[in-house]
Amino acid sequence: MIKPADVSTKRLISLAPDNWVKWVTQIPDIVAGEILNSEFQWISRESDVLIRVESPQHGKFLVLNELQLRYKPEMPRRMRAYAALAEEKYNLPTYPVLINILKASDAEIPTSYTLNIAGLRAIQDYRVINLWEVDVNIAFAQPLPSLLPFVPILKGGDNESTIRDALRILRADEQLNKLETVLGFFATFVLDSAIVQQILRWDMALLEQSPWYQEIFSKGEERGRKEELYSGIELALEIKFSDQGSELMPIISQITDLQKLKAIQQAIKTVNTVNELQQILSTNFT
Repeated sequence: MIKPADVSTKRLISLAPDNWVKWVTQIPDIVAGEILNSEFQWISRESDVLIRVESPQHGKFLVLNELQLRYKPEMPRRMRAYAALAEEKYNLPTYPVLINILKASDAEIPTSYTLNIAGLRAIQDYRVINLWEVDVNIAFAQPLPSLLPFVPILKGGDNESTIRDALRILRADEQLNKLETVLGFFATFVLDSAIVQQILRWDMALLEQSPWYQEIFSKGEERGRKEELYSGIELALEIKFSDQGSELMPIISQITDLQKLKAIQQAIKTVNTVNELQQILSTNFT
């Protein structure tokens, strides 16, 4: 079953698929075709968006778009696997693209996977796009409506004026206006929540309608299993507080009561600092 975040990503890219594939591949005469099923039976995961494309120079091939909220060290190996599985399933060469949304550290992000065992080599190159390095003007000029919800985290987009410009475009287009919750979600990473409320003129509770919000704060609530709750809490801590938040997981992982874990998950939504959450943990859950 496709996750809400995957559906949202597919919808974003489908707004202007030709412009999207031109941007991610830097091939000017490429034309997007069908957005394919990216579920692979051999692994319990989907690639975000797989697009069949064609260009006069390179013929028919696939563009594999893998969006990550934050880069993970295991991504080079995964990109190799996803590219190979896509080629096997559709019998077409694959152009893999890893798109990182939020900056995790200053460490250089590799653009290939390499492995050498007893002289046998495995090599997979892929393109890396870090959204914090992408000039915000690209979203407005090309145009790339798929990038408009990410404006707050693009290079030069972390200011009230630019976010208001993106919001005006989203609200003026019937296809785009439902994406303002995604814009609002990412605006909270660069502006105070009160300013975001003022810009968007709605209560922050509406962010809960965003599939990105659901991916971060509600993972595991449907079935309530401990491992899913742990995973959802860890992801929420990482997104809201980066590495400092993840340091709380050894404490939280000692808690086994499902209701307490759900209460912690809800608490993450309301606290503003790691210290506040630590205080809640020490007072109520230890």
